[in-house]
Amino acid sequence: IYADPAKRLELYFRPKDPYCHPVCANRFPTSTMLLKVKRRTKKKKQLDTEEQIQPEVRFEMEILGTVTTVYKFQGMSDFQYLAMHSGPDGKQTSMYDKVLMLKPEKEEFFNRELPLYIPPPIFSRLDTPVDYFYRPDIQHREGYNNPQVSGENLIGLSRARRPHNAIFVNFDDEEIPTKPLDAAVQTWKKVCTNPVDKKVEEELRKLFEVRPVWSRNAVKANISVHPDKLKLLLPYLAYYMLTGPWRSLWVRFGYDPRKHPEAKIYQVLDFRIRCGMKYGKRA
Repeated sequence: IYADPAKRLELYFRPKDPYCHPVCANRFPTSTMLLKVKRRTKKKKQLDTEEQIQPEVRFEMEILGTVTTVYKFQGMSDFQYLAMHSGPDGKQTSMYDKVLMLKPEKEEFFNRELPLYIPPPIFSRLDTPVDYFYRPDIQHREGYNNPQVSGENLIGLSRARRPHNAIFVNFDDEEIPTKPLDAAVQTWKKVCTNPVDKKVEEELRKLFEVRPVWSRNAVKANISVHPDKLKLLLPYLAYYMLTGPWRSLWVRFGYDPRKHPEAKIYQVLDFRIRCGMKYGKRA
């Protein structure tokens, strides 16, 4: 953990339990000293008197060195999920001896009938408390009506589309576009001011001649183009599929992958793996 500044230090309350959720510490730079303090107590012999003599206490201090990095546990502990099974009578039974393989087991160990136990991959996205400031309802004048908004722009459903003049097509749309929007043509002609941009346009045209369907990442891997220029060039040569087996892909104008059986090889399978703090980089 110390070798990688991007990682967080994890503390497990139950180190032998693989289902234990740790608390994480963040790394901070500091400029402090490590001080070693010894407390020495010297007891004096008690005289034959009723008075109690206090022992002599002496402190010894020594600076061992400087500290440049500290880890602070500032977050809250996450939820804990135990391998337990609730019976019909409400009694909890431990399943650790049934789900954890601590030694080489025979085939019978894997063929046993057990209650379904699938722990959730994550509980809390954040481990630090966040202040939510509640605001009162806005008081409008009499006769005010809220503006009409489409369902696709409501918070929680989907993000509003960014104005890059791209044509978005759903899988169940009957027609597909054969040419770009006039605004997309004008925008690209406006930014295409040097031979490099013209060369990139020709390279992308050749890519769409080789295959009619491309992903954004595949285009970036085959041609060298600035991301801001690519945002304007793709709507000039292709349309964007929103749903279906070719979702999130750019398709050449005039080409309908639904009508060409050979387009099945361009279908996309989108799966995402949440990366844990101790399993390296995101897959």
